[in-house]
Amino acid sequence: MPKGSIEVICGSMFSGKTEELLRRLKRAEFAKMKIAVFKPKIDSRYDNEQVVSHDENTILSIPVKKAEDIISHVNKVQVVAIDEAQFFDEDLIKVCNTLANKGKRIIVAGLDMDFLGEPFGVMPQLLAIAEQITKVHAICVDCGENANHSFRKTTDKELVKLGEKNDYKPLCRSCFITNN
Repeated sequence: MPKGSIEVICGSMFSGKTEELLRRLKRAEFAKMKIAVFKPKIDSRYDNEQVVSHDENTILSIPVKKAEDIISHVNKVQVVAIDEAQFFDEDLIKVCNTLANKGKRIIVAGLDMDFLGEPFGVMPQLLAIAEQITKVHAICVDCGENANHSFRKTTDKELVKLGEKNDYKPLCRSCFITNN
């Protein structure tokens, strides 16, 4: 049986998480591996079916309502990619473990912290079970240091608010504290 694994790519908004996910998928395709890409159905910011990076690179994906829906689409797939993992329900941990235990390579990308600077959704559990973790950083728009926070520019308090550059900006710890 092939060796399965879970890889997690995490960081703030505008840090290149999706770019890194797409880079790994291109390498898998080059190696002639069968891939399947998933994203949460609620994420329709750039496209309903494509995973789109902020640099406008794309790959066709399957939008799903809940994590459990992924299982029915990956029978003959070797690599399973999941973007915006923080928006999935807690079943994503079970789904990733089940698929990795069946020999599939799982690549997950998502925000590790919410706009309040707190661990976001299922990401802490995914980080705990991953064989490989890559934390990417944006550049703080206020001072130029590495940014690991997604600062919400609006006064909305709801935890899940899909947004772009008009709604969020990447900040380092110091500037995040100052802006709050």
